[in-house]
Amino acid sequence: PLSPAAVVGAGLGGSAAAYFLQQHFGPQVQLDVYEAASVGGRLATVTVNKQQYESRGASIHALSLHMQDFVKILGLKHRREVAGKSAIFSGEHFVLEETDWYLLNLFRLWWHYGISFLRLQMWVEEVMEKFMRIYKYQAHGYAFSSLEELLRSLGGEAFVNMTQRSVAESLLEVGVTQRFVDDVIAAVLRSSYGQSVLVPAFAGAMSLAGAQGSTWAVEGGNKLVCSGLLKLTKANVISARVTGISLHSSEGRALYQVHYESTEGQGSAFYDLVVLTTPLHPSRSNFTFDNFDPPIADLPGAFQPSVTSVVHGYLNSSYFGFPDPKLFPFTSILTTDTPDLFFHAMDNICPVNISAAFRRKQPQEAAVWRVLSRQPLDKHQLKTLFRSYYSVQVTEWQSYPRYDAAKALPPIVLHESLFYLSGVEWVASSMEMIAVAAKNVALLAYNRWHQELEKIDQKDLMHKVKTEL
Repeated sequence: PLSPAAVVGAGLGGSAAAYFLQQHFGPQVQLDVYEAASVGGRLATVTVNKQQYESRGASIHALSLHMQDFVKILGLKHRREVAGKSAIFSGEHFVLEETDWYLLNLFRLWWHYGISFLRLQMWVEEVMEKFMRIYKYQAHGYAFSSLEELLRSLGGEAFVNMTQRSVAESLLEVGVTQRFVDDVIAAVLRSSYGQSVLVPAFAGAMSLAGAQGSTWAVEGGNKLVCSGLLKLTKANVISARVTGISLHSSEGRALYQVHYESTEGQGSAFYDLVVLTTPLHPSRSNFTFDNFDPPIADLPGAFQPSVTSVVHGYLNSSYFGFPDPKLFPFTSILTTDTPDLFFHAMDNICPVNISAAFRRKQPQEAAVWRVLSRQPLDKHQLKTLFRSYYSVQVTEWQSYPRYDAAKALPPIVLHESLFYLSGVEWVASSMEMIAVAAKNVALLAYNRWHQELEKIDQKDLMHKVKTEL
């Protein structure tokens, strides 16, 4: 039987991995979860006027089945939706404005962009429909030893290629116009990944699905999913920074020694199985692997710095062409890829606990806005967006992979029972993508441990799953 297992990182990846490992290996498996900062990772909140607000990672797509499950199992609730309108700003004027009337929005999109809008929807739907197969495969216990194999099983070589070419290229190929890509697609990708239409097609499709589907969030904050899963699995959370892993062997099996630093000093412990859910890129962690032969290589790639500023203040609506703030109709502003625009997107955000009596602030009142940008905003930039403000809380993240041109995807298996979860973000970065990867790693670990090799990297799974039913 599997003795202790370690999970490094207590963000969504780590807490979901701990939950799924226990689900598959059984309640007797002893789980240690290491976390240097706070449980929840990037799912963090900031406090303004005694109210908590999501500092990022805010919305979850309606089709996120694992996230939906977590919320159900943990007895959490969906946060009440507070309606609002969005618009896309070019730095000089709004290129697209949403109205209260859904049909009119569709008509505007048609009027401006004709059939591009329809072609985009069909493209995203086709990707999502194939992606949804993963739930069936996982329900039947199938796992994949590499991200390429996982993608191939869902959408063949076409899916693998979508991680190697840009979303712009893929959309232009299906007949979406350059103008639609520049106005609409660019704005959505800037608001989700803080990057341009050169992000890979697969990551782009996931982000666009979130922009046009219905989304939700967790009442009380999305980070409650992480703390909830860790409580449910009775995982032992160790507050320490893992510095490295060295390989030992016992009775023909690999044994991993996890080295860590905590406020008490340095320590280490031995495990049969280790799942790493923190990025292993040299820019992000100085992590050492000892006694591995062949050695575990540094992973290529870099991370995109991004900045979230939560500002409590009065919007300067005249910057957006509305001299009278009372008439400013938007709660969410996306931006096109214009050189002088210093921010990616801004939203008038609601607290994580929304009472029945809650109403959104009127545009002329002080409200809490979340501004996403690449660099911290300077005084002049804050004064451009806000007439005046009470407080600014800045969070800097190395949050998303820099989706530059084609690189091979990172491995999932680093060694016999040493797995890497965060590599999935190079396919697409969303809460659900991480949950899917966590379930895959748990199944992979289980199937390898029990030598159930017919459950790993199977070809023609669609057919197999149909006949198993």
